Amino acid sequence: MLKSLVRPLLAGTILVSSVMAASAVTYVRGNDGDPETLDQHKTSLVAEAHLMRDLYEGLVVYDAGAKIIPGVAEEWSVSDDGTVYTFNLREDAKWSNGDPVVAEDFVFSLRRIMTPDTGAKYANILYPIKNAEAINKGEMEPDQMGVKAVDDRTLEITLEQPTPFFLELLTHQTGLPVNPKAVEAHGTDFVQPENIVTNGAYKLVSFTPGDKIVMEKNENFHDADSVQIDRIEYIPFEDRATCVRRFEAGEVMSCSDLPTEQIKSMKERLGDQVRISPYLGTYYYSLNMKREVMSDPKVRQALAMVIDREFLGDEIWAGAMLPAYSLVPPGIGNYEGGGSQADWAEMSLLDREDKAIELMEEAGYGPDNPVTVELAYNNSENHKNTATAIADMWKPLGVNVEFNVRDLSAHYANLRDQKDFDVARAGWIGDYSDPQNFLFLVESDNTGFNYAQYENPDYDALMDKAAAETDLVKRADILREAEAMFMADMPYIPLLFYSSLSLVSPKLNGWEDNIQNVHGTRFMSISE
Repeated sequence: MLKSLVRPLLAGTILVSSVMAASAVTYVRGNDGDPETLDQHKTSLVAEAHLMRDLYEGLVVYDAGAKIIPGVAEEWSVSDDGTVYTFNLREDAKWSNGDPVVAEDFVFSLRRIMTPDTGAKYANILYPIKNAEAINKGEMEPDQMGVKAVDDRTLEITLEQPTPFFLELLTHQTGLPVNPKAVEAHGTDFVQPENIVTNGAYKLVSFTPGDKIVMEKNENFHDADSVQIDRIEYIPFEDRATCVRRFEAGEVMSCSDLPTEQIKSMKERLGDQVRISPYLGTYYYSLNMKREVMSDPKVRQALAMVIDREFLGDEIWAGAMLPAYSLVPPGIGNYEGGGSQADWAEMSLLDREDKAIELMEEAGYGPDNPVTVELAYNNSENHKNTATAIADMWKPLGVNVEFNVRDLSAHYANLRDQKDFDVARAGWIGDYSDPQNFLFLVESDNTGFNYAQYENPDYDALMDKAAAETDLVKRADILREAEAMFMADMPYIPLLFYSSLSLVSPKLNGWEDNIQNVHGTRFMSISE
């Protein structure tokens, strides 16, 4: 008898839950794929960053336009020497279980990400914090990190040296707090739906790999009254074309990435629902300056000048990439006035070709004395088409190209470790919105990313000078001078600036295109 009574009761419960879910304002959201982890200290993927942004709130956050606004910290101050940040936490900050978010939670979290056993892939983002790098390398204990809870609502962070872009670093998922009680009680299983405790606008309901991740509004969030969307269903789409089909069928309201080969037809079918926006990234060719031919700045300049970037962006990348005449993408933070373009950027392509031929002749090369270079790229149809087009553009210079194609991991291992190439395709997506995150790539001691093996003491000195400058306007001028030096030396040839590619339903309000491609659900709403 008891069992027969339980069944209708359970069925009734399911019916009520289904009705409640159906009546909730639900956003079905395409994502780049499934996360490898929901542990914010171990994340490294864009797909994971989208999820973390909805589940957690850091000391500061990006708003809909990617501007820094208060998060858990309602205000902050910086010491005169730029090394001590004092954050005042809001009184109404709470975890999803109702507990207050206190300064000690951030102390716990920042120490945890630097503890070597945590295995954080992106711990180096927070190396500016005093002793953070030494702790992460096992040379010091976590309690020696420059983080201190003065009281429940006051957090003090001390840096190794002034870091004017430190607030930008805190917008990254590495700066998000974990709930100490959940971590201590469940260990690595704290990320499971039944265990996870979050402090963002949403809480995790379920995670079914390959199917969807469901979140619901966190009623304990301090700004819950402003959150218009009750429920999010994140659908993973590694096949971008599948998301497009689901979008056109009305089954998802946004896609986080698009197949470039379909851009033209999608624009014709879907109009301004196709969103192409400048992104914080640069597609470039690295020139190995240890090779005899590439050691000549005239050759490097000639190779850069003759490339028709507009053709590459429009024809090869279907308008999904923008021409690049500088290393640092436009619109980046802390770079008022923009970067330094190549001094030939405004010349016509025909004039550039004539000048490039002249430079090659001065360097001793030309159609009558050709040179053969190896161009390496990782396997991709767009990379192949780009390399083929550039090889054709270099022919009038007397440059013959041989291709070396590897898979992604082997290609970057070669760039990073062996550096066995003449010219190599590479790209960089900024970890934070500051020009330093691009210009540091070719510092002489940055062996991991300085694929060109560029060594210029004057450049290094400018970067050191910028690192010590706390005035952002003066610092921007110094970095601009460094970028001008880079463009004159041309260790990398900037080719294209990346774009974010999205599909956005007209019913989805509050999605603002921005250079960081960040779109927190808390800032959006859905209209009928």
